[in-house]
Amino acid sequence: MTHLLHRSIQAKLPVAVGGRGIELFDSKGHAYIDASGGAAVSCLGHGHPDVLKALHAQLDKIAYAHTSFFTTDVAEELADRLIADAPEGIGHVYLVSGGSEAIEAALKMARQYFVEKGEPQRRHIIARRQSYHGNTLGALAAGGNEWRRSQFKPLLIETHHIDPCFAYHFQRPGETDADYAARAAQALEDKILELGSDEVIAFVAETVVGATAGAVPPVADYLKRVRAICDRYGVLLILDEVMCGMGRTGTLHACQQDGVAPDLMTIAKGLGGGYQPIGAVLLSEKIFDAFANGSGFFQHGHTYMGHPMAAAAGLAVQEVIRRDNLLENVRSMGAHLSRRLNERFGNHHHVGDIRGRGLFQAIELVADRGSKEPFNPALKLHARIKREAMARGLMVYPMGGTIDGRRGDHVLIAPPFIVTESDVDTIVNRLGDAVDAAIDSA
Repeated sequence: MTHLLHRSIQAKLPVAVGGRGIELFDSKGHAYIDASGGAAVSCLGHGHPDVLKALHAQLDKIAYAHTSFFTTDVAEELADRLIADAPEGIGHVYLVSGGSEAIEAALKMARQYFVEKGEPQRRHIIARRQSYHGNTLGALAAGGNEWRRSQFKPLLIETHHIDPCFAYHFQRPGETDADYAARAAQALEDKILELGSDEVIAFVAETVVGATAGAVPPVADYLKRVRAICDRYGVLLILDEVMCGMGRTGTLHACQQDGVAPDLMTIAKGLGGGYQPIGAVLLSEKIFDAFANGSGFFQHGHTYMGHPMAAAAGLAVQEVIRRDNLLENVRSMGAHLSRRLNERFGNHHHVGDIRGRGLFQAIELVADRGSKEPFNPALKLHARIKREAMARGLMVYPMGGTIDGRRGDHVLIAPPFIVTESDVDTIVNRLGDAVDAAIDSA
């Protein structure tokens, strides 16, 4: 009997009692390789001594001070660290408790920016189908996953969605990457003109699409084209790097690899590595200046924003990543992961695509490789793979609804930045066995 409302009412979950490095341990003595970092969260693995030391030290100083009365040294230091490494034009940080809160704040910042500028008619948000931006109502409205949205639609603000840049499903036969990138970006301009170019607030997109579609990177110069379109019509670009950011793809910010700087960026997950709940919005100087020279405040807030313990965790995690040159390990181990996935699944009858960047990769399962026909959703293949992987001491992040919120299955792999080659080999071997067992039982 449990008094917790778990995500799945009927699930019988093991009890986690400890963690060390890339492994978690349950109350029955079983060990699990955390090959997904939970949900791409545990970038330093579990029980990292430097992060624990920083948390103990902060607890001895002060655990909480409400931000309407005080700032704290540790929150200021984290902001300094983040801005020192931020994309061009980003000058300030707004600290919150997670990714959904960050998206909510970013949407409000974007709207208030135009109010402060004297353009209150701007009201439309554009995002992409098969995106995921969080589960609070504003974030859910911006997201494009129909399964998550459907029962809550009457409560959601009006938003608008275009097709994602998803080459495996949307690039036409014979179409070059450059031509596809141009066509995918043109959908944004078409939507802006349809809605009225002076009525659109922002375009929201995951730099590399995460949980909903499985590590889908942009193609060619797609994001540069999106940036240019937003600039042409005065639309803000909000990049959601809650899952793909903070080093996960091999650079601190995923958009660095595309040569693009957003107006607003949301981060979380790898920011604090799971040691405390923390997220943030990184905002450009032009947005800060509009607030500072206008009303003088941002009309928003949460009780636990800028929480000292969360800031201490975030600062410690980022300092370890920097000190230990872990982004280089993400790049080298990411290349090894890609090689091993292609060796194991490149000719697999039921793996249609292998994709991603750095330590943020995925395989997509298909019933038929030639037609890309997915498995029957009723089989819940993704859930079978998760069970088979757990039985083999492996945590990965499978999801269903890859194509349209209902059809398609993929498995996301996002191990901690501290993985070794032998760790990656074990992860891929166990995953291969789990996928084969799940398909055989389907």
